[in-house]
Amino acid sequence: MINQLKLFIDLTRLKKPIGFMLLFWPCAWGLTLAYDFNMQLFNYFFYLTLFFFGSVLMRSAGCIVNDIFDKEFDAKVFRTKNRPIASGKISIQLGIFYSLILCFVALLVLLNFNSFTIILALCSMPLAFTYPLMKRFTYWPQLFLGITFNYGLILGWTAVTNQINLAPIIFYFGAIFWTLGYDTIYGFQDIKDDEIIGLKSTSIKFKNREKLFIYVCWSVLFISLLFGGYYMNFGKIYFVTCVIPFLHLFFYQVKTFNPKDSFTCLKIFKSNNLFGLIIYLNILISKI
Repeated sequence: MINQLKLFIDLTRLKKPIGFMLLFWPCAWGLTLAYDFNMQLFNYFFYLTLFFFGSVLMRSAGCIVNDIFDKEFDAKVFRTKNRPIASGKISIQLGIFYSLILCFVALLVLLNFNSFTIILALCSMPLAFTYPLMKRFTYWPQLFLGITFNYGLILGWTAVTNQINLAPIIFYFGAIFWTLGYDTIYGFQDIKDDEIIGLKSTSIKFKNREKLFIYVCWSVLFISLLFGGYYMNFGKIYFVTCVIPFLHLFFYQVKTFNPKDSFTCLKIFKSNNLFGLIIYLNILISKI
């Protein structure tokens, strides 16, 4: 049982919280953007907790589906060859069973929201579970990941308002470019193996132009954050504190990014957890 538990933890990447935190932060942004803090705070923290557990569950299920689709590819990549499914330690059938259980528990979490949010969340499932296939057909799998991974921003908004307007769309658009940038950096860890086995990514597409591409992604993200703050009528404090994520993106991530150094790529990728927290705090301070 202990060995199976360890394999399950490895399979779902629970020891690597960066994945579910990057899924959670957009949810927290959307919820905080929409929430009226004159209302009871209990409801806010209740929804925030639901989104956190939903992020953990769906990211875990997504990792399993990804490993099932990529079983043959993972076995050929040095960084991923020891994953439980690729190495044969967990069967595909057991992996599917685990994924279904996780999705069922996630559904129980989802049912706590309003009907509109439930419908929107269910509509995103096909894209979420077909994302792993995109790297076989397009150099833009990171774009599909961005559309999927940041969908929680819309759900966070609708969980409170039961409708959509332009505000969450602006932040969602920027968040897509956030994911497009950080996952391109992440992809440079496997670029040599991916080229050999024929997989596609923005890391490969923009090889030798990677910093320019990251600059473009971060610029679109930053402009979206500023425009979103303007649309939300945030005070001066929001725009002043936006200097912090600006410095983090352009003077830490881009300046230290070395596509030939896997350790640095991973370190920069993980630093986006801090970026997500900074944006969350900026929005929270501006709302209260």
